[in-house]
Amino acid sequence: MIHERHRRPASSYHMNDPKVVFDALGLKRADSFLDIGCGAGDYSVYASKIVGDAGAVYALDNDLETIEHLKERVRSEHIDNINVIRADITKRLPLPDDLIDVCLLSTVLHVPDVNKNSDSLFQEISRVLKKEGRLFIIECSDKDLSYGPPLSMRISPQDVEGMVVKHGYKKTKTVDLGFNYLLGFGR
Repeated sequence: MIHERHRRPASSYHMNDPKVVFDALGLKRADSFLDIGCGAGDYSVYASKIVGDAGAVYALDNDLETIEHLKERVRSEHIDNINVIRADITKRLPLPDDLIDVCLLSTVLHVPDVNKNSDSLFQEISRVLKKEGRLFIIECSDKDLSYGPPLSMRISPQDVEGMVVKHGYKKTKTVDLGFNYLLGFGR
């Protein structure tokens, strides 16, 4: 019998080709990467290999079990550049100003509590992103309903763009990922 605490945390990572996602992100060696609502941490682990020892990855999630699972994965895989942090992303992020080169929110924005507090989240992202930093959002497409949240919870690319641009961002990229879409933003 598998105990509840040994279940793998949720992740939409398996739905997307990580090479396509990270090519779009333009992440490079020595960058700092922020994975907000990291879940299982698959994007964080992938990013850690790109940024290398000269870079840093910050993986934030509010779920204690998820964070403990990721901390154990980081330990067991001997990954030294991932900082796993339990944080309520609807509040002040536990990071200093102007730290992050690339920020990713993957299938997080549709969560009702996050969506309701999106203005404060984007203000916090603006605070921790470097001036030339980039923000990327992956959300569920409404083209196929076999995966993801109910249609009523999904956010259109146009609505995501509207939520973000009012915080001083401009859309720079749109990538169709099949079940999901990716939007990129810069200032």
